[in-house]
Amino acid sequence: MFEVTVEAEFAAGHYLRNYRGKCENPHGHNYRVKVTLRGRELDAAGLLLDFKQLKQVMRPVIDRLDHQMINDIAPFTEINPSAENLARYFFDETNRQMNELTAGRVAVKDCTIFETGTTAATYYE
Repeated sequence: MFEVTVEAEFAAGHYLRNYRGKCENPHGHNYRVKVTLRGRELDAAGLLLDFKQLKQVMRPVIDRLDHQMINDIAPFTEINPSAENLARYFFDETNRQMNELTAGRVAVKDCTIFETGTTAATYYE
């Protein structure tokens, strides 16, 4: 099995519903997202996926959230924009695009969202 990983950053605001504490108030983070892909077969160039392609796949997801109030963007109008839910959102969005791009040859292994340099949440299936 092969794996490749790319990290990207974005800044956004959010607040947590049904939470008691500082995070129930609007605040922001400089998020870092790490997506790891997996697959058994390399392409003709000997790559699981070009890092540049993975960055391009992640870009629309990041652009949708960057410098926004995440609570105002679906599906976060209904679910809390916690690091856990953001990790699942990036996993689902990236995995859908990977399936289309590679006909299922490459899948997302996991996705980690860092709210700070020392706090992170990971989603995988």
